Amino acid sequence: MKYILMFFLVPFLLLAQTKKDTIRVFYLGGQSNMQGYGYEKELPDSLNKKNKNVFIYQGNPVGDNDATGGLGKWDVLQAGNGTGFASDGKNNTLSDRFGVELSFAKKLQELYSNQKLAIIKYARNGSSIDSSGTAYFGAWEPDFRAGKGINQYDYFLRTVNNAMAVQDINGDGVEDVLIPSGIIWMQGESDSDKTERVANQYYANLKRLMELMRATFRNNDLPIVIGKISDSGDDVDGKVWGFGELVQYGQEKFAITEPNVAIVRSTSGYKYSDKYHYKSDGYIDLGKEFAKAVFLLNKNRSQ
Repeated sequence: MKYILMFFLVPFLLLAQTKKDTIRVFYLGGQSNMQGYGYEKELPDSLNKKNKNVFIYQGNPVGDNDATGGLGKWDVLQAGNGTGFASDGKNNTLSDRFGVELSFAKKLQELYSNQKLAIIKYARNGSSIDSSGTAYFGAWEPDFRAGKGINQYDYFLRTVNNAMAVQDINGDGVEDVLIPSGIIWMQGESDSDKTERVANQYYANLKRLMELMRATFRNNDLPIVIGKISDSGDDVDGKVWGFGELVQYGQEKFAITEPNVAIVRSTSGYKYSDKYHYKSDGYIDLGKEFAKAVFLLNKNRSQ
């Protein structure tokens, strides 16, 4: 009788040991309009609550050569992952701001109705790709050598590698298999306010950085969606970003010439809360547009 019982129990035990959850994970990166300047108090009720079915790992956003850069931990998605967010790797400190992540996740849940979703985020206010004149804001340049030689690209690597190494991101006792499903990039303003040379280099700098980011996720065809920078016009000459058109040209060129890339242009119609940052409803709309664009890229790949 004992052997008969074991005969029936073993398959169930093996099944329990091998059960895994497959989760689509998306990376959100860039500078301040990705970090997020929306106000929690201006969120609609549908977004101003915990999204218990989506988890987020956000790396601590700091300037270059800071040992705490990129530290983070998995947590349930909710408002507070905008500017002012911080993490020491053990505890996350939420702010009263939000970025695109809330509406991005909600729209993805509508589009991927039967799939589990997660977000990895690392973005830094004021950061440029080119390291020329970045001051304390930081640069994403992979060959950065100033100071200790640690910069935003290194914090990106730390954020992603630490997030992907966690085997059970939601603590439900089931191993999670994270499937990289897209890179969402909102950045370029800080490469457009320095010199003409820096702005003209944006396409080449963006192309190289995105290639390395794809390699980090071990998928050279990973969908990429970039947000086109815009200008509030709130300056004496009517332009905040002196060489903004050159960076915009680089963004359009990247979207047109590189495989499996899309660009979101709705930013041109957003209103601003200050010279540099969108109003809350802009972040909500941008998150939806990012979600729709990356969903279509993934859908086209599978056909």
